[in-house]
Amino acid sequence: MADNSLKMSYYVGEAKGQAQEKASNLMDKASDAAQSAKESMQEAGQQIKAKAQDAANVVKDATGMNK
Repeated sequence: MADNSLKMSYYVGEAKGQAQEKASNLMDKASDAAQSAKESMQEAGQQIKAKAQDAANVVKDATGMNK
C-alpha cells in the first residue's frame, strides 16, 4: 500500500511539474506575442505620422505656406 502511495505521489508531482512547464511556456509565448503586437503598432503609428506629415507638407506647398 505504501508503495502505491509513493507511486501516486511521484505521478502527481510529475503531472504538476509538466503543467507548470506548459503554463510557463504559454506565458512566454503570450508575452512574445504581446511584444510583437506592441512593436507592430508602434511601427504603424510611425508610418501614419510620417504620411500625415507628408500630407501636411503637400498642402503647405500647394498653398504656398511652406516658403
